[in-house]
Order: sequence, then structure tokens, then C-alpha cells
Amino acid sequence: MERLTNAVELLDGPLDDPVALAGNLRDLRRINRWLGGVALSATAIEALAAHRAELTLLDVGTGGADIPLGLLKWADRRGRRLTVVGIDSRAEVLAAAVRANPASASTDRLKLHVGDGRSLSYPDRSFDVAHVSLVVHHLEPEAAVELFRELARVARLGVIVNDLDRGRLAWVGAWLLGHLLTGNRYTRHDAPLSVRRAYRASEMTDLLRAAGLGPVRTIRGAFGQRYAIAAVPIPDGGGASGSPDPGSATR
Repeated sequence: MERLTNAVELLDGPLDDPVALAGNLRDLRRINRWLGGVALSATAIEALAAHRAELTLLDVGTGGADIPLGLLKWADRRGRRLTVVGIDSRAEVLAAAVRANPASASTDRLKLHVGDGRSLSYPDRSFDVAHVSLVVHHLEPEAAVELFRELARVARLGVIVNDLDRGRLAWVGAWLLGHLLTGNRYTRHDAPLSVRRAYRASEMTDLLRAAGLGPVRTIRGAFGQRYAIAAVPIPDGGGASGSPDPGSATR
């Protein structure tokens, strides 16, 4: 299955239906829980920071903030202190996040702000880990590399990307989830399209390397529909000035 380029998901367009948007975020929270989204990110964090009792994390494209909330619970169970800043480029998404789950605005050690992941306002090395989940499939290769470079700039230990893996079985699963388990129009339209737009793990690795990041661990979901990659800066900056191979992102 070739990657579908230049497609537009409803979440990329005008978000003029607050009720449907909040419903979509609740759907994504359920999907992340059922398909192990939090567990993938937690395992990737361990690959970068198993030695750390305290950890700061920047979550870019936080959406409904369900992954940060899940990671906070995970850290608490292990006696670790995690603090998270979640940013999203759309103020209406953050407003819907609070509507969908008030805990996103009232949980200690989680702060939500409007911000663009490709132009972060934070100084270099402001966070231990920079994390992005279900965001990169929205981006074309050049924009993805730009995002990864900015995440690498603000991260002391490394970068984690958690996303879908493109494939026919994953597409069927997304279509079924979108049509059998919800009537939300955003979810029904965007779920299968997200799979068509997603990068294979090998393609994501190419994008990370083009941004000067070297993957140290790739963790796959139980059904192979999703993965998380933990990456650290390549010591000599290798690949940081390069561009991604267009063929690797569309094959």
C-alpha cells in the first residue's frame, strides 16, 4: 500500500463543531487505551530514561491529552515523578480536550498550552524527552523532518514518535473501529485515512535520521498496527542537513 500524500483529514480543516470534536477526542482516548498507545510511549521512555527517577516531557500535538494523563499514572505506579507540558497548535482542540475530559485541565504536573511543534518557544534542552503521538502522519516528509529537528533541539535525552503503521490490515481495522464503534463523523472519516497517510516504521526511521536522530529502540503494538520509536541525537549530527528520500515515504 503506497502512502497517500497531500490528503486532508477533517481534523486538519476548520474545527467548527465543538461537540463532534470533543467526541472525536473521546474516541481517540478509547483507541489509545484499546490499542496500547500509552504502553508504547511508556516503553519508549524507558529506552531513553530508565535511570531517571524524575523526568520532564514535552508532548507535541497533545490533542485530548490522554497519552500524557496515561503516562502520569504509569509513572506514579512506578514511584517516578513525571511532569508534562502538552501543546497543540489549535486552541479549539485544547478547549475540546477539557470538554471531553476535565482532568486534562485539573491534573497536577500537566500543563496545556497552544504552540507549534515546528517553532517551539522553549530554549534548547528544556525537557528531558520530547514526544509526539499520532501527529507525524499528518505531515509530508519535509515538514516531519522540520518537526523532528525542533523536538531534538529542546530534548536533553531524546525524542519519541508514536504513530500508526500503514498496511491493509491496519486500514481494515481502522475502518471497522470508525464505523462500528462510533457515529462520530470526524472519527469515521479520519481513522482509515490516517492509516493511508501513515509512515511505515522504516520510513519513519529515515525521517528521524534526516533530522539528525538515531533510533535506539522500536516497539510495536500487539497487532502490528502501531509502533513507537525512541531516538537520540546522532553524535556527529549525521543526516541533520540532509533531506528525506521521497521514495522511502511513498513506497
